[in-house]
Amino acid sequence: MAVNVNDFIISKEKIYLKDENDNIIAYVDFPEFEEGKVEVTHTVVDPSLRGQGVAGILMELLAKELKKRNAKAELTCSYAVKWFNKNKEYSDCLIDPEAEARKALEMTGNEACAIPKHRK
Repeated sequence: MAVNVNDFIISKEKIYLKDENDNIIAYVDFPEFEEGKVEVTHTVVDPSLRGQGVAGILMELLAKELKKRNAKAELTCSYAVKWFNKNKEYSDCLIDPEAEARKALEMTGNEACAIPKHRK
C-alpha cells in the first residue's frame, strides 16, 4: 500500500490511517490530560507498512497539529521521544523539552512505551 500524507485522519486525540477494509493500520494516540496539554502515549504501525516512514509521518502530522492547536505534549511513547529528540525544530511542541531530551539520552535500545502518566 502506497502511503499518502493526505490519507491520514486527524481527530481530537488520534491521528490514524485506515486500509481499504476500513481497519486502522497506523496511529498515534495523544489524549488531552489538561487544557492545551496532551500525552503522546502510543505510535503503532502495521508490519505491512514498516520501512515506509509512516511513523515519522505520524509524528510530523502530530507536531503540526499541536502547533495549530497551540498545544504542548508530554511523551510516554518511546518512538515519540526518539523522534522529537532527532527533530529539534519541533521542541516548542513539548511541555518540557529538556526532560524529553533526558529521556532520549537514557534510552538504551528498543524500549516499549511507558505507562501513561495521565489517565482520564
